[in-house]
Amino acid sequence: MKAVVLANACGPDGLTLVDRPDPEPGPGEVLVRLRAASLNFRDTLLLKGGYRSKQKAADLIPLSDGAGEVAAVGVGVDAFKLGDRVTALFYADWLAGASSDAALDSDWGRGRDGMLCEFKVFPAHALVPTPATLSDVEAAALPCAALTAWVAVIRHGQCKPGDIVLTQGTGGVSLFALQFAKLAGAEVIVTSSSDAKLDRVRAMGADHCINYRTTPTWGTEARYVVGGRGIDNVIELGGAETLKQSLIAVRPGGTLSLIGVLSGAKVGDVLLPFIVTREVRLQGITVGSGEDMRAMLRAMEMHAIKPTIDHVFPMADAADAFRHLEAGAHFGKVCIEI
Repeated sequence: MKAVVLANACGPDGLTLVDRPDPEPGPGEVLVRLRAASLNFRDTLLLKGGYRSKQKAADLIPLSDGAGEVAAVGVGVDAFKLGDRVTALFYADWLAGASSDAALDSDWGRGRDGMLCEFKVFPAHALVPTPATLSDVEAAALPCAALTAWVAVIRHGQCKPGDIVLTQGTGGVSLFALQFAKLAGAEVIVTSSSDAKLDRVRAMGADHCINYRTTPTWGTEARYVVGGRGIDNVIELGGAETLKQSLIAVRPGGTLSLIGVLSGAKVGDVLLPFIVTREVRLQGITVGSGEDMRAMLRAMEMHAIKPTIDHVFPMADAADAFRHLEAGAHFGKVCIEI
């Protein structure tokens, strides 16, 4: 089979297309012919060795998100049959309930090989059926970004009609958060540095749009556009440079769903009284369980929700896909067809 491996951690230039032996499923396992994969911000860090000792040292096959069809099943597998379309869970061993150290160490494309290959063996429990309403490329866009947004907005956020949700930027997680919050009946604010992108999210249903470059005190502006009430749930993706404004925007008793560190991981000027005296909840979000994934897929199928795909690259151009993501001009998900 063909696979793309990270020969050395020097960014996209370290990716190499290689031949690997075709794998075979053992008992309880499923062989999947992967048809598509998608990129996430974490993958750009991996290409630079950002996870250090926590990532595979040599010849890592990257990417955590993939979808395809069943090519063979091992002994004892009755949940899937030849030809079934399937999508892989982000965490192979986080099936339901609360997370654990073991579950959080079962992601793909970091400590073990990921999805950028033609064939891959999975434990049967690490796969879910792909809804007929989604293509393989669309399904491959979901395991990390969509599920992260679902858990932040629906499971932990308990979003309901009349809530106000603010989400940052126009990448995969943010656009999914917009879609799920609107599904739940919420009023949604989106921030971006691009007026053109804000026009696009407005067309997707965003109620308020704020350009954070022209309005650097966007936390105050967010409160203003909703009549001073404050935000029920801020989907915090920026990290170091956005957390202060998020704390200004959130209402007393509201939630900051901490997801991303796009602008840095260390925060030096957070005003702790904003958290303590206003009873703000800081909720860390790290994707979700298989149970969460199935619930999200049911909702997406029932309401015909589809991901926003920015660009699809062929497998041979995987390095260009990473460069495109790193450039930050994308709107939605960057995917690879295998």
